[in-house]
Amino acid sequence: MTTTTRSTIADLTEIRVREPRRITDGWAARRRRQLVGVDGRLLIVAADHPARGALGVRDDRQAMASRSELLERLATALSRPGVDGVLGTPDILDDLLLMGALEDKVAVGSMNRGGLQGAVFELDDRFTAYTADEIAARGLEGGKMLTRICLGDPGTAATLQASAHAITELAAHGVMAMVEPFFSVRDNGRVRNLLDPDSTITSIHIAAGLGATSQHTWLKLPVVDDLERVMDATTLPTLLLGGDPTQHPDDTYAAWGRALDLPAVRGLVVGRALLFPPDGDVATAVDIASGLVHRGRR
Repeated sequence: MTTTTRSTIADLTEIRVREPRRITDGWAARRRRQLVGVDGRLLIVAADHPARGALGVRDDRQAMASRSELLERLATALSRPGVDGVLGTPDILDDLLLMGALEDKVAVGSMNRGGLQGAVFELDDRFTAYTADEIAARGLEGGKMLTRICLGDPGTAATLQASAHAITELAAHGVMAMVEPFFSVRDNGRVRNLLDPDSTITSIHIAAGLGATSQHTWLKLPVVDDLERVMDATTLPTLLLGGDPTQHPDDTYAAWGRALDLPAVRGLVVGRALLFPPDGDVATAVDIASGLVHRGRR
């Protein structure tokens, strides 16, 4: 079996047991592409939630518990026209690589997954996955970092420092740094991201100033109210995130469509809303999103 053959979970385990070198060789041989195409836009499927212990979708707290099901949904999404790539942790990206799903796709490595959902240390967003050097060595097209800013938590200082260091290192390799900032608070022991326009604008300014250069910095931001004013806070190219899908899909698609009309918004990074749509039809959900991002596919 070659690295371009779709594998079952049993195949992947056998490869990891007997031929782990195939992962290194597969990254070296992977057929790469430019970060963006002629329209300058990206549709990235996100699959880095599980590594932070966030397995829920809507009311199902274990929706992403099955790795085989998640990989099958990811493979379907990546096979659709207009899907540019995937964001994930090393375990997921290595699986997709062995399945042959990353040829001619953008691969973005998730870097800090240490702030486990619901933990007392959730706001300690330590870098526990990809490093900048490993992202460059594997030939990934970018590295993503969650950067939550809580003025009441001293751990924020270390998170900002680590994010700044990662941005500087990725830029030295000529690789995109995808920064996902939030202003966050603790309510009754639970972390809550502030999604009002002013909080989002403040987080943008803090994130944009991290690192020794902004040459390769992109932002990953939520869709919030007054988005035109929010996006006026930066000249950095921005991808919008999907979040946990709680509203009707038609309302979600309409909000994405309006947001994508803004010049600084260059695409979407969406996980659960596309991988676990209410009707279970991943292909159709992905096709609608790609039509919004790459307007010619409407």
